[in-house]
Amino acid sequence: MAAPQLLRIAAGASVHRVFSAPPETLEAIGRDGDSGLFGPGSVAWKVHAHPAALVGGIRSLIVQTLHPLAIAGVVEHSDYRLDPIGRLQRTVAYVAATTFGSSDQAREAVAAVRRVHEHVKGVAPDGRPYAANDPDLLAWVHHVEVESFLMAYQSCGPGLSARDADRYVEEMAGLGELIGARSPLTTAHSLHAWVLHHPHVHATPEARSAVRFLAGLPLPLSARPAYAVLFGAAASLVPWRRRLELGLVLPGPAGGKLVCEPAARALCSVMGWVIGPSPALTRATERVRRGGS
Repeated sequence: MAAPQLLRIAAGASVHRVFSAPPETLEAIGRDGDSGLFGPGSVAWKVHAHPAALVGGIRSLIVQTLHPLAIAGVVEHSDYRLDPIGRLQRTVAYVAATTFGSSDQAREAVAAVRRVHEHVKGVAPDGRPYAANDPDLLAWVHHVEVESFLMAYQSCGPGLSARDADRYVEEMAGLGELIGARSPLTTAHSLHAWVLHHPHVHATPEARSAVRFLAGLPLPLSARPAYAVLFGAAASLVPWRRRLELGLVLPGPAGGKLVCEPAARALCSVMGWVIGPSPALTRATERVRRGGS
């Protein structure tokens, strides 16, 4: 095997270790229970089990910073700079539990997040009060996350038909209702339009600082080249105007899209080949098979 391919494999495996769901979450997913909020045959299982979800997760973090109240809560109440990997892994654990866990595990994960959010309140630098459990803020976080996973799967994964893209958004709307988001959207077109034309978002100094930190995340050395590819692909999926606001100017044609996305697609393919099926998907499938669902 050629040296460059060996390096890609090692880098992909290293990134997967950093961004994989923790063992306790995977163990809980494998326990006896029902098929969960989505279940076999759902588009959510397909999209969230693919390595392209890493691109979607990073893109979600970038775009979510654009809401001044959301980023104020992160800056004032989180330890993302002191423990960035721990915070990312908690986010991965939440996505895995709500997607692949039983209904009870998913509801427990949502309840735990809402309990933490109860204490995330304050006043943003622009003088407006915020609360993390505000239905409008939850709608921003939810819709950006769903749009980001969908866009990453379309650009760096196998892709979905228009019908399945709508199915995915509709499935995720059920989770949006569960977390308390206001009026979760149910079609891909309405989702993209809602995020793109949201009237209350713009880049603040706090957002630009957070995105710079994300771009240079202090990861293990072996994971940094692969993360740079994934981050570049994620940034290329951010609307050009928002990228300019955040200082995310990528080199190359179309702001790096023609370079970053193929590289990320190749990396995701290598990761899928090396690592095999998603551990969360595998455990969820075994749980459902045991239960006869």
